[in-house]
Amino acid sequence: MIPHKLRLCLLFILFLQITGFAQKKPPSGGRLAVVVDERLAALRATPQFSGRLVRRLSRGRLVAVRSVKTSPDGITFLLVNVTRRTHGWIQRDAVASPSRSGDDRRLFALIQRSTGFDRLARARILLDHFPRSPLRPEVLLLLGDTAEALAEKLSLDAARRLKNDLGDASEFSYYLNYTGLDRYNRQRVSFVFDKTTNRFHYDGAAWRELIRVFPRSSAASEARKRLDLLYSQVRIK
Repeated sequence: MIPHKLRLCLLFILFLQITGFAQKKPPSGGRLAVVVDERLAALRATPQFSGRLVRRLSRGRLVAVRSVKTSPDGITFLLVNVTRRTHGWIQRDAVASPSRSGDDRRLFALIQRSTGFDRLARARILLDHFPRSPLRPEVLLLLGDTAEALAEKLSLDAARRLKNDLGDASEFSYYLNYTGLDRYNRQRVSFVFDKTTNRFHYDGAAWRELIRVFPRSSAASEARKRLDLLYSQVRIK
């Protein structure tokens, strides 16, 4: 018999694994790559569109590339490991690899074509997985600009949702606990709140990193302008 406390511990670990809160190790067995375009991220049993669907992979998922094959219709598929037990074929356009020359530029082009939260999330992928990319200054600037643009919509959405749903706590605390902030928090993007206007603003973290790490870049001079405007609009501690 398994002791009661040990059984509860095992059940909790299983819960973490099922819900995705457990830390996942990168898969082994090949060159590391990351899913950047979830629209194309169908994992198939064979390297062709008619192949049996194994599963859909989410944006940001790490895979290990084992081999490459081109289908008769000219589409390149990669055989990848997702976990120790799960593998299959995925369209190469769905992933980018830090070790493959030019993949950072391909991802940057995808970021530029993206809009809204998708642009922000893909910018985060490049910053997290391509530490040596010369495109990092432009991506940091773009991430900050995108977050500030999204702050306007976030402010309007929060005001609409909270208009008739405030309790006894301070009004600003409902804004700072607004559920719409959650997915940004998972991307490590934070906002500050101006109580006088009930408006969110991006906190400027990417712009400050840009100035600190790439002070002589043209993007850094633009970042300084963004921060000057931000500081004139709301007090940042």
